[in-house]
This record gives sequence, C-alpha cells and structure tokens, in this order.
Amino acid sequence: MMDAETQEIFRQEAEALMEALQEGLLVLKDTPDDLEVVAGVFRALHTIKGTGAMFGFSRLASFVHNFEAAFEAVRSGKAVVTPELVNVALTAYDLIAELLEGGDPDLAKDAELTAALNAATTGEAAPATAAAPAAKKDAAPAKIESWDLQFRLPQDFMEIGGNPIAMLDELREVGGDSVSVRLLTDRLPPIAQMDPRALYAGFQVTLPGTIKEGAIRDVFMFHEDQMELNLTAVHAAEAAAPAPAEAPKAAAPAAPAAPAAEPKAETAAKANKAASAAVAQLRVAADRVDLIMDRVGELVIAEARLAAIAAQLQNEALLGVVEDIQRLALGLRDSTMALRMTPLSSIMGRFRRLSHDLAETTGKTFDFIVEGEETELDKTVVEKLTDPLVHMIRNSVDHGLETPEQRAEAGKPERGLVKLSARHAGAEVIIEIIDDGRGMNEAAIRKRAIERGLMTEDSDIPRSEVLKMVLEPGFSTAEQVTALSGRGVGADVVKQAIESLNGSIDITSEPGFGTTFCLRLPLTLAIIEGLLIGVANDRYALPLLAVEQILELPEKLAKGDSATDVIELNNELVPVLRLRQVFNRTGTPAAHPKIVIVGANDTRVGLVVDEIIGTNQTVIKQLSPLHSRLKIFSGATILGDGCVALILDVIHLVTLGQEIEQRLKGNAA
Repeated sequence: MMDAETQEIFRQEAEALMEALQEGLLVLKDTPDDLEVVAGVFRALHTIKGTGAMFGFSRLASFVHNFEAAFEAVRSGKAVVTPELVNVALTAYDLIAELLEGGDPDLAKDAELTAALNAATTGEAAPATAAAPAAKKDAAPAKIESWDLQFRLPQDFMEIGGNPIAMLDELREVGGDSVSVRLLTDRLPPIAQMDPRALYAGFQVTLPGTIKEGAIRDVFMFHEDQMELNLTAVHAAEAAAPAPAEAPKAAAPAAPAAPAAEPKAETAAKANKAASAAVAQLRVAADRVDLIMDRVGELVIAEARLAAIAAQLQNEALLGVVEDIQRLALGLRDSTMALRMTPLSSIMGRFRRLSHDLAETTGKTFDFIVEGEETELDKTVVEKLTDPLVHMIRNSVDHGLETPEQRAEAGKPERGLVKLSARHAGAEVIIEIIDDGRGMNEAAIRKRAIERGLMTEDSDIPRSEVLKMVLEPGFSTAEQVTALSGRGVGADVVKQAIESLNGSIDITSEPGFGTTFCLRLPLTLAIIEGLLIGVANDRYALPLLAVEQILELPEKLAKGDSATDVIELNNELVPVLRLRQVFNRTGTPAAHPKIVIVGANDTRVGLVVDEIIGTNQTVIKQLSPLHSRLKIFSGATILGDGCVALILDVIHLVTLGQEIEQRLKGNAA
C-alpha cells in the first residue's frame, strides 16, 4: 500500500483524466456515433485503472476495469452508445470521484453499477452475455490459440528517452520463448525525408494464448494514450489448419492493416502532438506559484524605489542598471502572471455535467451552450467562481425555463436555451448566464421587497435595481420549495462571492423572453498596469486598461466647484466627478487640471484630477476589513518612495456617474 503522499500525487494526476472522462461522456450524449470520443473515454479509463492499481487503489482499479469493459464493447463494435449507457457511466464516474477523494461507499454500489453498465451495452441479452466474460476468463487457454499484437509508438519516442527494445523484452518475459516479433516497415518515408531521431517502424508480435489480455496491455500502461495498439485474439478454430492459417496471417498486414493505416496515421499525429505538449508541462503546487507571485510583487516595489533613487542621483551608470532591472522585472512579472492565469475551460466540465443532471431532475429539455471558455482569468478568481455559477445556472433552469408544455403554449421551441459566455473587456472579464425562459416578474419582486421592508410602495427605484433585490439574503418569490431552490439562499452567496472579487452583477430581464445575469470581474488580483494621478496632495492609482482618454479640463468646467457635472464628448453627455470635492480635499486647485475618461459596464465617466503623474506597475494589496467597506477603493499599492496610494474602483465610480446621469435626465424631464 502506498503512503498518503504518493496517493495524493496520483489523485492530482487523475484530475485531468477525470475531467477528460466526464467531458467525453457528455459529448457522447449528443454525438453517440463519434468513435474518436469513445476511444478517448476508453483511454482515460484504461489509464485511471492502470495507475490506480499501481498506486494502491485496488478497489478503484477493479471497478474501472468493468467500466472499461463496457466501452471496449462499444469501441469494438459489439455495442452502441445509448442515453442509458451515458447516464449509468456518469453515475459510475461519480463513484470513481468519491473513491479518489478517499471515500468508502457501500461495496454493493460497485456490483450494482457494473451490472447496469453490462446491461446498457448488452440490452436484452444481458444475462447470457454477462456470463461470457467469466467463461472467457476461465477457459481462455482452451479457446485462444494466440494473440496477434500490432503496435506503433510515437515518432519522438526514443528522442524523449523511450526504448522500444525494452518493451519487446518485457513482452518476451510475459510470453516466454514462443514470442515472435516482426518489424513493420510500411510507413518508412524516403531516405531524404527521414529524421534519424524518429521511430518510423512498427512491430507485429505473436504471443501464446495462455496469456491474459490485461498482462499484455500492462506492458504499454503508460504509453497506450499516445500510440497505436491493436490486440486480436486468434481462436483455436481459426488456427486449426496450419497451412491455410499461415497465408492469411502473412496477408494480414498487407490487406486488413493497410486500409486502417491512413486514419490511424492522422490519429497518431494528433496523439504525438498531445504527447509533446504533455512532456513540456510541469505540475507545480498552487501555493508555490502564489509565493513566487508575492516575491515578484515585492521585487516590483523594490524596483520602483530603486528607480526613484536613481532619478534623484542622476548617475548614468546607475540609470542604465535600473533600466535593465526594470526590463527583467517586467518580463518576470508577465511570465509569473501567465502562470496564474487559468482558462475558464478548467471549470466548464462540471457545468456541462450540471446541465445534464438538471435536465434529468427537472424534466426540462434545453441546450447548454458555452462560449469563450478559452478566456483566461487569475486562478484565484476562477476558483471562487465555481459556486456562484452553479447557483446561477440552477436558478436559470429551475426558475427561468418553462416546461416543454408551457413553452409550446407560449409559442416557443420545445427545447430551451441556457448560455454561459465569457469575454475580455479592457481590465475586466465579463461572464454572462443567459436563458430564454419566462423572465423575471418585476411586480412579484417589488411586492416581496415591500413585505421585507427593502422598499416602500411609493419608492421610485429603477427596474434594474429592483431586479437586483433577488440577490438579498433570504429573498425568494418561489411559492414552493423544491430540491433545487425556493429557500432564498444561493443568490446572496453569489453576491458575496462576486463582491469579494471586486466584481459586480447586473441583471436584465424581459418578461417572456428570458433573463441575463452579467458578472464583471477584474482580470487579476495581483499586479496591474496603473495610471498614477494626483488629487490635492494625495496620489491614487487607476487601472490603465480602464482609461480611455486624458483631456485638458475645459475652461467652463474648471470654474465649477460642485462634486458632479457633465461634459459633452463625441456628441454624448458624459457625467463628471471632481475628485477634489468627492474626497473633500481643500487647498489651492491645480493651475491646469486634467479630466480622465474611464469606462466600465459600457458606460463612461470623467474624473477631474489635479495632475497626471505617470504609469507604474501596481502591486495590489487588499484593504483591511475595516477599510474594505469603502467601495470607492478596490485596494492599495506601495509607491517607489514607500508611500501608499489607494487604487480607485472604476466600477463604483462609473456607478456614481450613472446615478448623476439619471438625476440629470430626471431634472430635464
């Protein structure tokens, strides 16, 4: 039995395989005839089984062996993928996940799921066929005369340290003296095109039938995902007459194998490419990456201080060294940031599974579409997004989508739509959960809000703000509690999680046409490019990606002293905030103030500042719990002279601008 640390290594390695397994099963639900996906599912199961057995997960390996057998039947054409098989396979996936997490479910589950998998691949003949594997196992020496094995390793196999001769020697150890080997040279390129480091030849090996299939495949346990392997049992009836059997066997590589060589070559090329990518990767603990990020942040601060000192001394040699350090620090920052960035695809698999389970639970038919899953965010943001997105997708299906009968009455397609999309927008990432359901009932929300004292009957609150009240703790308009929702918990969890990431939520809904939840999140929580501005004697930082324009403050606005105003820009009225008045700063205003146009939520606002100091690398430091309630600031940073500058929250500033704009429109009306 392996120690706990070794088993944890296996669990980490198994995560990617489990993700690929679940993704493959969900794809097969929609494309059951895709044999390439079937092969991928089989490879994932086979690898989990082999490595699980090696790392001491004997129960897991035994169960996955039976799981694998079901997809071997599909892969060999003896069975087909059906909705029943996919559903049972997903339940079996859950059992594997529980075993990997160290759980100890009832042993009866293993047998129950194994029988269900067998029934799903054999149909009505399940009892008779179910006995076949056992009979085959017991009577294998009598029925199988020999094994015909053909395999081709990746072309870069020897270049990365592999040894095909060692594999052949291992097969000889398994099969004994009766093993015969023949070289397959049908894919050798012309000499002028040969790479001396590449492996072009394949191998055909004949082994005695007394060997179990698993013993042969175990030789290739760690390579089967990246190679071609065909293992065929030659039965006694086929080998009864030696002379006739010799001719077909000699012809086999030329006739049956040749037509299959072309598609397999393409598959092998893809596998080789994937193998090369895997070799280039290195698994590193997340806390180590965080530690490196912290060190890089401190380096950026030290580099800024050194640059300030060099600027004061005006020493050319020192300035040259500072420029080199700045260049290296910038490159190190970008490289480390790239390590922290994670595509949303890393968590999308669980949402596809969630949609499958919701369809089964609610009886509602709908398509779940994902767009922009290649969009990258800081890993900390991605990790905290999972639960909020789960809640929102559940609500979209349970509250938003109608039943097929209700959709038909409303003149809608029977199948609903839930879409999860992501995209970059400046310094933010926008994630939207969209459904084409019944929409939100504003009247019901207002009524419930009045009952809870969140507003009064004569409150003049915009529709957008009314809809956001569903995010309040304990708020629910559901008439009955279901297994999925109705208790008023979940939406407030979403709000808290998004706000903890310095993000925001917008809700738009059209009765009868659906609802859209729009999440706006910062791209990263570590280091950003900032624009340093001066207001009175204080300095503040703005995310540079949110800055659209910097203008001289028009003379007519320079004379104003109110905290808010408006400016016409490109035939559009843009609200203006005078930060001196917003922060209640006194003193003589600057002779030539500037106005910085920043944008978020498809809205712009102008910020009147005393001076533009310049750009800098802004290392984000979180505010204390006491100061975190000041929503106008998203964090703080340390400048080169050791002073602290607060980072302005652009989203909050834009919200203030929107309120100004609404008041102006109200006054005009």
